[in-house]
Amino acid sequence: MEAGIVLSGTEIKSLRAGKVSLSQSFARPERGELWLLNAYIAPYEAGNRYNHEPTRPRKLLLHRDEIDRLAGKATQKGFTLVPLRLYLKKGLAKLELGLARGKKLYDKRESIAQRQAKREIERTLKTSRVKS
Repeated sequence: MEAGIVLSGTEIKSLRAGKVSLSQSFARPERGELWLLNAYIAPYEAGNRYNHEPTRPRKLLLHRDEIDRLAGKATQKGFTLVPLRLYLKKGLAKLELGLARGKKLYDKRESIAQRQAKREIERTLKTSRVKS
């Protein structure tokens, strides 16, 4: 789903410069509004005292029925709203949101086991190359 986002002047300049990171960020409904949390927008170099806080909460702009529908789905156990991309459309900042389900405990254990096995294989290959 596409949502508008409320940004200050220095934030939009940093966005145009491409200095944005959405990793570790998520959206949460609070008091009938949708907020983007933990999104990092780097301070603008020429912003001096008018600069913004890099990880401040930012309000998302959606119609009331869209907010209610997303809030209902996001409050279910194991679901979260994840920002997929932040872009400019006709001069306005837009955020693409997706509904994601977290991994189950057994899925996490499986992923950890696969990661450790891969690490062991790489380690043995590296040591065998050094010896030969």
